[in-house]
Order: sequence, then structure tokens, then C-alpha cells
Amino acid sequence: MNGVFALEDGTVFRGSGFGATATACGEAVFNTSITGYQEILTDPSYKGQIVAMTYTQIGNYGINPEDVESWKPHVAGFLVRELSAVVSNWRSTQSLPDYLAENKIPAVQGIDTRALTKILRVKGAMKSCISTEKLTDKEAVARAKEWRGIVGVDYVKEVTHPKPFAWDPDDKLSSNWKIERGADGQMHYTDELRPADIPIVAFDYGIKYNILRRLRQRGFKVQVVPATTTAEEALKYKPAGIFLSNGPGDPDALPYAHAAVRGLLGKVPIFGICLGHQILGHAYGGRTFKLKFGHRGGNQPVKDLPTGKVAITSQNHGFAVDPKSLPSDVEVTHINLNDQTVEGMRHKKLPVFSVQYHPEASPGPHDAGYLFDQFRELITR
Repeated sequence: MNGVFALEDGTVFRGSGFGATATACGEAVFNTSITGYQEILTDPSYKGQIVAMTYTQIGNYGINPEDVESWKPHVAGFLVRELSAVVSNWRSTQSLPDYLAENKIPAVQGIDTRALTKILRVKGAMKSCISTEKLTDKEAVARAKEWRGIVGVDYVKEVTHPKPFAWDPDDKLSSNWKIERGADGQMHYTDELRPADIPIVAFDYGIKYNILRRLRQRGFKVQVVPATTTAEEALKYKPAGIFLSNGPGDPDALPYAHAAVRGLLGKVPIFGICLGHQILGHAYGGRTFKLKFGHRGGNQPVKDLPTGKVAITSQNHGFAVDPKSLPSDVEVTHINLNDQTVEGMRHKKLPVFSVQYHPEASPGPHDAGYLFDQFRELITR
């Protein structure tokens, strides 16, 4: 039982360590997805967090190079009930333990993830410490208490690409995947892409690759820019629209992003998701607040207020927009049916809208994929 995980309230779990031999601190959170652990590990929105999977067995299909959602995994640590002893998938090139070890991420299996999830739901997300080194329970708790935490910390600058780049200019990365075993045993991309006829700028606050794929599939020519890009710099690309991506941490700690988006309002159509949605809230003059334990998983019910339709969505966030802080010309369009928090909003006069969830999924359901089409329709209209 060389693995230890401790919460700042003194709760300690012991299990078997795997992945890297290391110690790390982060915010303890849980994700309810059944599959998609590789996408979760590589989602930049998890920067600074130790993720516990509520599904009981993880690692059974290994790791493959096609399913990563960014340039590296970003979680601080990983917790599972049971690590699969067998890796079985024709696309797999590496086991989960080897992948985590390669990327210097500690993980622990054999802990009671159900008990941990209940603690986090009752007491809220907490500072925590994970270690696969020789750390005593007391030392692990002390390190958890000493960690700086999430609130007020800018993690975006740690995950954004430092230089601008054009996404998939050769159209080799964005086709829909048709999962079939070819003669060479490799994944084949068979769908043809429509022409890229609408230029947009995507602000990279920690953008996921599948967002970029979905934008390209809708005919967008995507220029990705770093999170610190100003409104003036973004407009030099002459975009027909602006996309605001997901990302990690506290939206209140990003005044440069608030200012940039505020400078773009009214000049070009804007679509924001997740952190981009929260940044829009600040650009409008509103506020955000920290949720008790956040929304993380592929089963979050969201109601579209204008239509009454309910979508099951993929989500990963720990903050939300305060609806009472929004100006009168901004309308709440979607709510979470579990806790009634804001999941979508639009400006009543300007071509700007946003949602709190992930329409690209990865992992999760595809109920909300139509939002990318709405963005295209908004620009062409």
C-alpha cells in the first residue's frame, strides 16, 4: 500500500501506487464518465486537479495517440478503484501506468472512490495531496493544507500554446473517425471535409483538439491564438467570428482575457464554451462564483429554456456565472437541471452566445453538437 491520498480535512486513503513515483498536490474532484479516461487526462481544464474516476475499472483499453485532447496530460494526479490488469484494444499502443509514468504523474488504485465522492459532494472540492513515495499520512495531510489552491490562480498561462498557429492546414487531422481495422492495423480517416470557407480566431485558454476538429468539420478555417492575445491583435487576422475555448482554473483571475473579449463585443460574432463562457460573463460586467464540487462527467442534464428541450451533456468546470450579476441585455438560455445554475446565455442585441458545457464531447454524448452549426449560421446570417 505504497500510495497515499490525503484531503485537507485530514481524511486519508491508502492504496497501491502506479504511474510515476512522485508527490503532487491539487484540488480533489471526481468525474462520473464511464469511458474516456485518456481524454480526461489530457484535457487542459484539469490543470491543478487530482481526478477520481467514479467508474470502478479504469485502464482496460490502454492509451492510443489518436485520442489525446492536447499536447500532454495536465492532471496533477489520478485516482481509481481498480486498475485493469489487462489492456485489450487493437488501437492501444501503451498501458495507462506506463503513460502516467512517462509523463511524471502519480496515481493510486484500490481506494474507495465511492466514499471519496460522497465526501466531496457533502464537504465540497478540497485541497489534496497524492503520493507514491514514502510519505506518512500526517505528511500528506500537511502538504494538502499548504497547497495554494485554485481560487485566484491563473492556470491558463500554463496550458495555452505560446505562439499562434493555424489548425490542420493540410486537412489531415479533422475528419470524422471511422473505426475500422485496415490491412496495416491503423485507424483510417475516410470522411471528406467540406471547404474551409469561414475564417475564425480561436482563443486558446486550454483548448481541446476535438473542439478544433468540430470547428473544421463545419467549414471553419481556424487560427488559434494564445490566451494573452489582445482584441486588436485578434482582429488583425480579419476573422468572420471569434471562438472562446475551455480552460482551467478561476475565471476571476484572468483580467487580460476579460479585457480582450470586452474589446471584441459588437465587432464580430462570438461563441464561447466552458471557461470562454465564464470569461464572457466577466466581459459583460458580470461575476462568477465557485461551485461546491463542480460538474464533471458525461451525464449532466441541461435545459434549453427557449425550446424546452433537454440535452445530456459533457461538462468539466468548478465555477459558474452569477445570473443576478448579468446586465439586462444578456439573457440566460440554458440551465443545469441538477442545481439550476447557468449553462448558457446570449446577448439580446449583439451576435454573441455561449454555453457552460462541451458540445464537442470527448468523452461524452453528442446531443449538443448542433451548437457549432448555430455558430456558422450566426456568422453567415
